[in-house]
Amino acid sequence: MDRMRPAARSGVVAVCAPNAFKGTLSAEAAAVAMARGVRDAGATAIEVPVADGGDGTLDVLLAAHQTESRVTRHRVTGPAGTSITAKLGWVGPDQAVVELAEASGLRRLGPVPLDALHATSRGTGELIRIALEQGARRVVVGVGGSASTDGGAGLLQGLGGHVVDSRGAEIGPGGAGLEEAAGIDLSDVLERFSHCSILVACDIRSPLLGAQGPARMFSPQKGAHAAEVARLERALARFAALVSRLGYGDLSTLAGAGAAGGCGFALALAGARLMSGAALICDMVGLDAALERATMAITGEGRLDSQTPTGKAPAEVAERARAHGIPCVAIAGTVLDPLPTLFRSTLSLAGLEPRRDPMRHARVLLRMAARRAIEEIPSLD
Repeated sequence: MDRMRPAARSGVVAVCAPNAFKGTLSAEAAAVAMARGVRDAGATAIEVPVADGGDGTLDVLLAAHQTESRVTRHRVTGPAGTSITAKLGWVGPDQAVVELAEASGLRRLGPVPLDALHATSRGTGELIRIALEQGARRVVVGVGGSASTDGGAGLLQGLGGHVVDSRGAEIGPGGAGLEEAAGIDLSDVLERFSHCSILVACDIRSPLLGAQGPARMFSPQKGAHAAEVARLERALARFAALVSRLGYGDLSTLAGAGAAGGCGFALALAGARLMSGAALICDMVGLDAALERATMAITGEGRLDSQTPTGKAPAEVAERARAHGIPCVAIAGTVLDPLPTLFRSTLSLAGLEPRRDPMRHARVLLRMAARRAIEEIPSLD
């Protein structure tokens, strides 16, 4: 590909700002592949990989703060209740990054069968607690990619809070444990959070309950069948009612409360600030500064569909490109919806080269697609 004659696009400066292509490429690898395609076309590329709070958020932020970043590793409770080693990131002397998927994600289950009723978020709470004990004054928590639907009860227990049954004993793990919840004591958690800023990077805006909530919308992806979905919805409703009855307020309708099986709800309950993950991460990696120097943006992730505008990173990149007065092209493994109000053009890897499997040849195809995006710039005017 390098031997191909580049097109005359020397005046074009493209910001390559993809999210991860889930299961295929990290955001950083995708940005590198895009940038190579841009340079193949004779244009200038600026690599700014992005994330929205889901898998890969930690690595994106570590890469963006290379001179001041470090990683520590800790034994915490995994989603199946067993002990695992999870990474805790630092992007400054007192700013920590916790990626929920590191401690409580589906990817941590490995060959263990999915158990939507009992998967726990406890390890994420333990990681946040470790960060605070090690001097963090600001903690960014990315809450995508979870294995649990426990309303964040496990997370609160990991932080040192108490969620107890009618006998005063700690409830068991997962959404099943919520069915026994009769009391909550968050005094220790609230004390910990009072000395720092906790920002929650949410990759969805869902409430805790209802058709768009974590039980009905996402628990089937975590192994729940129809009866278990209904059971988890009732358990979350019971938990929300208990929280409200005990005077903590009704946070169940808060945008992002349903993130990570209800961990957004639990963190808001403890005083954390729920934010658009894509917006927060784009700020932290300096996307706007890069766009100021650019004539166009290229973004993308594994799939573009009707969910893309609801808090996903490519939509955030497109909105910021529009604010800077430049076009944005999206490249995805699969394009189910071209979203013309967001993107000036979309390219699908699936239809780019029929002889190449997009999963096996993602880097090559992404490079080809980025070159094509540059070469078709006149058609975007």
